[in-house]
Amino acid sequence: MTTQSTVIIGLYNPKSPTNVGAVMRAAGCYDATQVRYNGTRYNRAAKFQTDTQKTHERIELVEMDDLTAGLNEDVEIVCVELVVGATALPSFTHPEKAIYLFGPEDGSLPQEVVDKATHVVYVPTNGCMNLAATVNVLLYDRLAKTAGMVDDHQQVITNRDNKNRLKVRNDA
Repeated sequence: MTTQSTVIIGLYNPKSPTNVGAVMRAAGCYDATQVRYNGTRYNRAAKFQTDTQKTHERIELVEMDDLTAGLNEDVEIVCVELVVGATALPSFTHPEKAIYLFGPEDGSLPQEVVDKATHVVYVPTNGCMNLAATVNVLLYDRLAKTAGMVDDHQQVITNRDNKNRLKVRNDA
């Protein structure tokens, strides 16, 4: 019996439509289930500015006050934040069902949100990345750690740009 993976991205008071659009694109690339956001700043900005793949047509973008409301009890809360005591992402084992909560571009998650977390992780970098970059890195890490056998040929053919016809040179 296989379990259905749940990957929800929660954005706490994001301010940049560029970053939210890029998060939507990442959600589509890495098969996230849903993107949630709260706060007022994003609603004042243009929607889906950089969602060039129209991911919002496949993955729900939901505004809600409490990003963890209505979760099934088996969904683990994972805060992604540069905080003392957090687990470095390379050492983290992703739960099958998770909501990943990210703070705003110009701040941090509130303490009461972090206190609700099952896990708190951080991406070890020199300095801090922006919101969309952090979401991409986290989702890639999840994929890299959970992926089974990948048909590389089919993966490239299915997902490359329609103008990309590059090939790897076959020198023996």
